[in-house]
Amino acid sequence: MIRKAVHIIFSCFFILLISSFDNLGTLKGIWKFQGGIYNGKKEGAPTEYTLQRKYNDQHYEAFALEKGSKPLKYEAGDYILKGDTCIETETYSSEPSKLIGIPVSYLYSIRNDTLTLKATLPSGMRVEEYWKRAK
Repeated sequence: MIRKAVHIIFSCFFILLISSFDNLGTLKGIWKFQGGIYNGKKEGAPTEYTLQRKYNDQHYEAFALEKGSKPLKYEAGDYILKGDTCIETETYSSEPSKLIGIPVSYLYSIRNDTLTLKATLPSGMRVEEYWKRAK
């Protein structure tokens, strides 16, 4: 009887533990740009419009949103998370880009509702961006 109770408790604990990790391995959701640091220079988020990224399990799309206008898709790509690294590969850019098809490895972290992405881009630029979870 005690053995069966321990087995049931352990099974319930195991199921709860596994389900708590359901969203690991993905950045799934909508993230709003909060600002960043570029080559040591701090920059805030634009005030005239909002930058937003939508992540699903493997892909992302980036939009510029301005009141009274349709969202403008300016970037899209694929990503994969490996440990503390987010590898993004841009597949679309509305502007000429030297990053299309080139995997860029970002050190990422999520604290509370903020995603931080840090990298040195192939151009040599050091970036650290902050994105707040919107949904």
